[in-house]
Amino acid sequence: MTQHDQGKPQESLNIVIVGHVDHGKSTLVGRLYADTGSLPEGKLEKVQAICRQQGKEFEYAFLFDAFLEEQEQGITIDTARTFFIWNERQYIIIDAPGHKEFLKNMISGAARAEAALLLIDAVEGVREQSKKHGYLLSLLGVTQFAVVVNKMDLVGYRQDVFDGIEKEYREFLGQFRAVPQQMIPVSAKMGDNIAVRSRHMNWYQGPTVLDTLALFKKEQVRSEQPLRFPLQDVYKFDARRILAGRITAGRLKVGDHLVFSPSNKTAIVQSIEGFNVDPPTSEAQAGQSVGITLDEQIFVERGEIASHRDSVPLVSTAIRVNLFWMGRRPLEKGRKYTLRLATREVACEVATIHRIIDTADLAQLQESQSVAKNQVAELTLRVKSPIAFDLSSSFEATGRFVLVDEYDISGGGIITELVHDEQEGLREEARQREYAWLTGDVRSEDRALQYGHRAAIVLFTGSAQTGKTFLARRVEALLVADSRHAYLLEGENLLQGLDADLSAADPSFASERVRRYGEVARLLIDTGLIVVSTSKTFGINYQRMAEMIRTLVQPAPVIAVHMSRAGEEPPPNTDLHFAGPQDFDAAARQIIEELKRRGVLIQPSGTRSTIQYSI
Repeated sequence: MTQHDQGKPQESLNIVIVGHVDHGKSTLVGRLYADTGSLPEGKLEKVQAICRQQGKEFEYAFLFDAFLEEQEQGITIDTARTFFIWNERQYIIIDAPGHKEFLKNMISGAARAEAALLLIDAVEGVREQSKKHGYLLSLLGVTQFAVVVNKMDLVGYRQDVFDGIEKEYREFLGQFRAVPQQMIPVSAKMGDNIAVRSRHMNWYQGPTVLDTLALFKKEQVRSEQPLRFPLQDVYKFDARRILAGRITAGRLKVGDHLVFSPSNKTAIVQSIEGFNVDPPTSEAQAGQSVGITLDEQIFVERGEIASHRDSVPLVSTAIRVNLFWMGRRPLEKGRKYTLRLATREVACEVATIHRIIDTADLAQLQESQSVAKNQVAELTLRVKSPIAFDLSSSFEATGRFVLVDEYDISGGGIITELVHDEQEGLREEARQREYAWLTGDVRSEDRALQYGHRAAIVLFTGSAQTGKTFLARRVEALLVADSRHAYLLEGENLLQGLDADLSAADPSFASERVRRYGEVARLLIDTGLIVVSTSKTFGINYQRMAEMIRTLVQPAPVIAVHMSRAGEEPPPNTDLHFAGPQDFDAAARQIIEELKRRGVLIQPSGTRSTIQYSI
């Protein structure tokens, strides 16, 4: 049966065949091509003629040697992107000349393998190269794979040889929780267990290579996945605010209840807007760039990911990743970089370097504090503020990222794991609270237009006796004098009522006091106030306190002001730092200017204006 006899394939599957050049990779591919009738007309005869011309025995590997020079060398230099068809499925074979290019293509998204075949030479057994290839698949997040033990004809088709290889290799793969769907004894040269069952290995009752390929599952069509709609921007047209972006997965329709992550804001899709689209559409799907309007004017920003409530993305300040580094200078632990994920950009740093792989030979480098050009690393990245994301094994677009070093894109990676952080519990509490939050008829945008400012919190942190309270009072006074709606929220006041059941002297209550304080601040922010806050009464590390409050009031802007004695370093995410200020009035005015710069203060009270909520 030829490729033309099989008809049009119903689906395609991207596979990669991983193995050493001498383990029979090209022979296996050639045999798959021949046994599925996928060879172009006259291809087999042409290669056979070349072999006779050169006085060589015909080899199936020659079917895929792209150039005559390669055939004369006797090794495969380059296997092009090829395909064969079997049982109404097209199998596309992804390959590259070397590990470096293949890793770069896979991690950057230029190529995506849905399944893999991993070759082992039965004569050599499990060698270092086979272990590296197994780890390579794990590194790339390829979970569907089978191990093909080739050249069984050269060991007399012995079951004990195969059993030994299977036991040793399964034990190795188990170290990083990789489980092959099948281990198949074959002879690619002789055709044993490729398309038909071998009569030389009656002891093997499992599927052939082609049968195993048929068992690999096709990735879910992107439009059938749960919704992922990263926001590109927010635009104002006449009375409408249009949230624009490209749907990367799933479907979106009018009437859908959306959740925006990481802010937890919710709203209903009122309309789907398109450019020169008539009549207006009521539904859109993965791959389309659209704008949407919502039933209420919630504050959401570029970089947030809209989803349906039953399948929200992950959110954290730390992620475990596999990264391919291409930068001019090494990636260094503790150095600041910019992470770009979908439409989100956020500052980040390398918290931990777990393992480094040299792409030239897949050798593992231990205990290094930097990643050199063309190396792959397993890292934990810590970001400045919470990000919404997915694992790359589940969603391609929201599970991949690039790292920017200054102005250069210097690395790309895939997210393999969520790293739990201290705010996870509070983040989930805030999410459930936002789901159930009941609103009145007055929108946050209405309050902002009336008051001349957005709601926000000015959060003062620092050690005792650095002037936090004094400066906080000055800021509140300046805001009110300018007709702003501001309120100084003192933690001590909560002890007189809401926190009366929590002893201020007992440190075990500190986190609960901060949580309650954050919830009160959230209520005040919902009224449209600018909340001025100090941290002097909580008895907890001010950096941890600030992150807890930031989590509870998100997505309201938090302007972090740190007060310290001379010589102290401010904590991360500090917006303004004053070291022993002598002129508190000047410091207060500087904070007011920061509020203007951040778009919190718009116009004096009573002056109506259009407030643009995009960043």
